[in-house]
Amino acid sequence: MTAETPDTLDHAMVRSQGLDTLLRDLTDRAVREVPGAVACSITVRRADRLLTLAGSRGLPAGLDLRQYENGSGPCVDAAETGSPRYVPDLATETRWPAYTEYALATGVRCVLALPLLLEGETGAALNLYGLLPHSLARHRETARAFAARTVGAVDAALRIERQRSSAADVRTALLSRSVIDQAIGILMARERVEAQVALDRLRRVSQNRNVKLRDLCQDLVDQVSRPGG
Repeated sequence: MTAETPDTLDHAMVRSQGLDTLLRDLTDRAVREVPGAVACSITVRRADRLLTLAGSRGLPAGLDLRQYENGSGPCVDAAETGSPRYVPDLATETRWPAYTEYALATGVRCVLALPLLLEGETGAALNLYGLLPHSLARHRETARAFAARTVGAVDAALRIERQRSSAADVRTALLSRSVIDQAIGILMARERVEAQVALDRLRRVSQNRNVKLRDLCQDLVDQVSRPGG
């Protein structure tokens, strides 16, 4: 199969239905394009812990998870050190005994983990798995070339994710502000006080009851909105 160019990877992003689909597509592409690979995953550090951002079809979840739990393994090392980790045959590997035992039980014999230098991320890797010893040995350059092309697409996907998260935070803040303003208005009308006085009272009640200010204000608005409120 002919390797995809950066242009076609970008086009795949446009065609993809959401970020999950895009990232899953990238890992499936890696399996198709790198001879000897039967599974692929993308590791990224989030909130001081590593997690699998996406995995190809047929990837046993524990292949990555066992490494994260133990804090060691080829994928963890590649993400944290920024250097590739190649395991030609897990049956003779001694660096990560707990992980090696599990991986062998799934049928995996060969692992290649390549660091991804992503924008704004402190640790990431593209992980390839083979069922035969040395199955990835002759195709490491193909894997590196694919990983290099993948960086731009993964960066773009994560950037979109961050933008969506930021937009959601803004919407939440605006909704909270609206509810608080409504509650202030209710107190001003009921008790004939200034806005700052009403806000101070709401804050005191929130602290005394150990309830979030927004939740307290929402309860007040709901009470007034109910018939007979």
